[in-house]
Amino acid sequence: MRRAPRLGLHSHLEQFDDRLRSLKGLIVKSQDTSESAVSVYVLEQNRLLRQALVHVLRKRTNFTVSGDGDDGAGALEALNVTRCDILLLSSLETLRAICQRTAEFERLKEIKMVLFGMEENPECFLEAVQLGTTGFLLKEASSTELIMAMRAVAHGEATCPPKLCKWLFDYVSNAFSVTSKKVEALCCTTSDLTCRQRQLMELVAQGMTNKEIATNLHLSEFTIKNHIHRVMKSLAVGSRHTAVDMLKASGLLPGANRMFH
Repeated sequence: MRRAPRLGLHSHLEQFDDRLRSLKGLIVKSQDTSESAVSVYVLEQNRLLRQALVHVLRKRTNFTVSGDGDDGAGALEALNVTRCDILLLSSLETLRAICQRTAEFERLKEIKMVLFGMEENPECFLEAVQLGTTGFLLKEASSTELIMAMRAVAHGEATCPPKLCKWLFDYVSNAFSVTSKKVEALCCTTSDLTCRQRQLMELVAQGMTNKEIATNLHLSEFTIKNHIHRVMKSLAVGSRHTAVDMLKASGLLPGANRMFH
């Protein structure tokens, strides 16, 4: 009885390579079906750079290019009729111009914005955040880092350089501290109001007129006007509505939540 010839090392390696390729194919298919492609619009004035970015994106799995251009106005028109997940651009000035016209283009509100090629400037970074940017990359960022950032933004994350992230934490912390002190000062002022004045302002908050408040509290309309004037003077505000807003912020009106605890 003859034994079957043994497979050589070369044959074993070929079989292993075939199985490995099959496994990779299954993994790629699984990724393609479970994760939809991220659609990107490239807005860049430098034609060579714009073409390079488009080329890089088209070679990447799970990325598509919905369009590209060098003009903000043209980009707005295109984005209004084309599906797009991310607007990729390198100009804060262009971003300002686009955001000023957001009201005209409803679909723009759904698009995430990523800035690249930026300087490590805290003021520019803060303005970009205030304008709605969720991705901020410096000019030394690589194409791989750019792809990773856009993928993160598409999944609902935000990305920025570590130093600017720390600066943003400090900025928010300082702003919170300043606002807290203002609210504390307001609370001290409002605590000096009499029970009658607080009762009266509750009725003002309900939208009652001076005449209705006077009837409700069994006081003269003249007395009501005097009380409201004193409250406004105490809070250093010019209208009864602003006084109500401040009292709500301090938590003195029923049903109002304090701004800080």
